[in-house]
Amino acid sequence: MSFFSKTKKERAAFTEVDAEFSELLVSKLEKATFAGGCFWCMEGPFEAIAGVENAIVGFAGGTVVAPTYQEVVSGKTGHREAVQVFFDPQQVSYTTLVETFWWQIDPTDPGGQFADRGSDYTTAIFYHNSEQKKAAEKQRADLEKSGRYQKPMVTEILPFTTFYPAEDYHQQFYQKRAAYYQMYKKGSGREDYIEGMQKKYGT
Repeated sequence: MSFFSKTKKERAAFTEVDAEFSELLVSKLEKATFAGGCFWCMEGPFEAIAGVENAIVGFAGGTVVAPTYQEVVSGKTGHREAVQVFFDPQQVSYTTLVETFWWQIDPTDPGGQFADRGSDYTTAIFYHNSEQKKAAEKQRADLEKSGRYQKPMVTEILPFTTFYPAEDYHQQFYQKRAAYYQMYKKGSGREDYIEGMQKKYGT
């Protein structure tokens, strides 16, 4: 299904974010793309970093053009929930973004993230160039040697292929519906996991 074959109601759900995303794509900002399970939980940590202009939640790595959220969660599109980060490399390094990513996820989980199960919730770093690939692979190798994780790391490092923004109502969900978001993050187990890992291994 293409974007233009969707119903009028489905197309309307993308209107605002598509305009914003189009502007970001032609800007001079660099891009970084991460799949970390539920994308609601990935947006805020990146947007809090100085030098990050915006983080757009959406779907990456699959073959279906401009999928809806319901299509992706069916597990049949090949996409993963992801966040595309637009950043100024003069203010923040890609390495810092990758470090932030590792703290937000359990990279040893092959079946999803926390309460969310399925291939669309599995983790990956989608690199946009050889420098990003090298930086991501080095960090993963260093973490594997560090002893932080008791099980093998399974987060994939893959070449970037596709990214489509999710519907408008998913963007900045952590701000738009803050109370619900906090309840979800806590209930899913992600919040306690992050706090535990940072308390034990953070600096």
